[in-house]
Amino acid sequence: MTLAVLADHASLLLLGAGLVFWFWGTWPLLESRSYLSKLHALSVADTLGSALMLLGLLLRIPGQWPLLVLALVALILWNTIFGYVLANCSLASRREPEP
Repeated sequence: MTLAVLADHASLLLLGAGLVFWFWGTWPLLESRSYLSKLHALSVADTLGSALMLLGLLLRIPGQWPLLVLALVALILWNTIFGYVLANCSLASRREPEP
């Protein structure tokens, strides 16, 4: 097997794994837990699935690596910041008001 064939198979594997994580993250939406735990499971699975898909695309079209790496970094930073803001706002609404 040549390196190109291995990269192609690894790319397909990463793209498929990313798609599996996307669908796997959707299942908690059907459960009867709190909306924050549903959103947490969805955002973690979506971030991981999207990151795996970007890595798969990086192997498939290596000429676009600057754009794909920028998308990967932006995805990870945006979802981390969004999760922190959401958790902080959620905790602020549960605090008792000060007299």
